[in-house]
Amino acid sequence: MGTSTIAGVVRATCSTIWMRLKASVMPHPTRQQWLDIAQGFLERAQFPNCIGALDGKHIWVKKPPNSGSQYYNYKQFFSVVLLALADTNYRFIIVDIGSYGSTADARIFRASRMGRWLQSNQLDVPQPANLPGSTGPPAPYVVVGDEGFALSSQLMRPFPRRGLDAKRRTFNYRLSRARRFVECAFGIFTHKWRVFLSPIQLAPQNVNVVIKACVVLHNYVRTYEATPDEDAQVESLPSGSDTIQLGRSGLAGLRVGELFADYFLSPIGSFPSHQ
Repeated sequence: MGTSTIAGVVRATCSTIWMRLKASVMPHPTRQQWLDIAQGFLERAQFPNCIGALDGKHIWVKKPPNSGSQYYNYKQFFSVVLLALADTNYRFIIVDIGSYGSTADARIFRASRMGRWLQSNQLDVPQPANLPGSTGPPAPYVVVGDEGFALSSQLMRPFPRRGLDAKRRTFNYRLSRARRFVECAFGIFTHKWRVFLSPIQLAPQNVNVVIKACVVLHNYVRTYEATPDEDAQVESLPSGSDTIQLGRSGLAGLRVGELFADYFLSPIGSFPSHQ
């Protein structure tokens, strides 16, 4: 078969995999499913009211013709971005696929349907609830990300590392425990689907179709065929900037972060194994 015929077969097969599996292995979460995800983060990361760990994965591609530096990322290779929200079973909850590698994660998130849905309360996320054992103010359900994302009342990121007190160090530690699940998910994803270990020799639109197919296949395997060995595969991604800029949403996020930080340092919210 010719190259164009093979490309058509790959594209059609990957599109079919995505369409057939998405509804069953990556459905739009219900309120109860968000609560189940939050229970997983409470039990496995000791981070309550958390509904997902967010990060971006650069998928290595051959430089598209006439694309300039659009696909050239800060790691100094050409890529498209897989932005994903993951649960504690290393499954992808919601994804955004295909942004230019040169685009920052925060900008991708703001422009994505995921980001717009979260900001406009269209994801059926549960209403704020008291942190376990606490009688203090209700805390919103949040996603956690690294320093590359903008702080808001729906998205928690670490406090800047400079001049941290014990309360903020404890918060950053807990957030890191929760955030590692998306890094582990990307590590398992990359080592299972080894097409991502070298530049993908396809046009960007076809790369996106391949990524979509692998995303739902990853969730299928995690749901039905996961093994402990796969859970040990971790890919660490750079943290990004250590600066923080606060607008109105950032100030609201800072108040939410302080609420969690106070709770983590309290007797009811402390985690004995962390010193």
